[in-house]
Amino acid sequence: MNDNNILISIVSPVYRGEKMTEELVRRISESVSQITEHYEIILVNDASPDNSWNVIRAECEKDSRVKGINLSRNFGQHYAITAGLSYSKGEWVVVMDCDLQDRPEEIPNLYKKSQEGYDIVYARRVSRKDGFMKKLSSICFHKIFNWLSGMKSDSTIANFGIYKKCVIKEFNKMGEMARSFPSLVKYLGFKSTIVDVEHDERAEGKSSYSLYKLLKLSFDIIVSNSNKPLRMAVGLGFCMSSISFLLAFYNLIAKWMGIIMVPGYTTTVFSIWFVGGLMLFVMGILGLYIGKIFDQVKGRPLFVVADTINFNDNKTM
Repeated sequence: MNDNNILISIVSPVYRGEKMTEELVRRISESVSQITEHYEIILVNDASPDNSWNVIRAECEKDSRVKGINLSRNFGQHYAITAGLSYSKGEWVVVMDCDLQDRPEEIPNLYKKSQEGYDIVYARRVSRKDGFMKKLSSICFHKIFNWLSGMKSDSTIANFGIYKKCVIKEFNKMGEMARSFPSLVKYLGFKSTIVDVEHDERAEGKSSYSLYKLLKLSFDIIVSNSNKPLRMAVGLGFCMSSISFLLAFYNLIAKWMGIIMVPGYTTTVFSIWFVGGLMLFVMGILGLYIGKIFDQVKGRPLFVVADTINFNDNKTM
């Protein structure tokens, strides 16, 4: 199949997907075949500790339209998506997870909606089949992100959707080290809409996103997309300076009026600890931003590919 004739590319990052990958490929093939036979399925192995790469290799041997990318180490979900997108050739690109919670059967619905003149069609999970803690952490993250960034994000929308080639082309130009696929796509703009889809239970195992990973991702996205924490730190410093000035003025008046007879040791210690803690807090926020600048200026690649299967040429940029 000529890569220039590919209508739809499906990109899916794979991590601990050994028992799900074969079913994923089968269901994607059945669904996309309703639209076209000119498609490709790009499976990106994010250095999964199980046998996922061998399963991907086996699927690639069955059908040349299934293509594999093996990353040199675990870079993370959004970096794996970036790797897959950089190799995609389709006029339309579907991004979906490998755990089958994103239903391949929804792809025809997404494509049909895109033909109404949209560049992006997001899949909105009306009824999420995630655990209580995952749903709670997702809701909390989006509320905090919306507050700190001034942007609007939706906890029912994740990576799953269909994106026109022009959107992916612009996405591939973005070299941010701190990556979140939905946030970067939203920044690009383009004409978009939403389609409600069904959301399934995870086919096997549990999500690889621990609380630590969710918190790290949250901080990365917020720091990379907003300077509001810095402005909040400035405002907090101004407020504390004003309060300190008022307290000093009060103590001076109280001393003159004889209200304060004995200097307070406790007040002095409390003030030192409070101001010291505030300074460390502000310096910590500055440190986060400086750390992100440090990561960015090093200019390291977003991902490193160890092996590929069924690709005829190099990745697109």
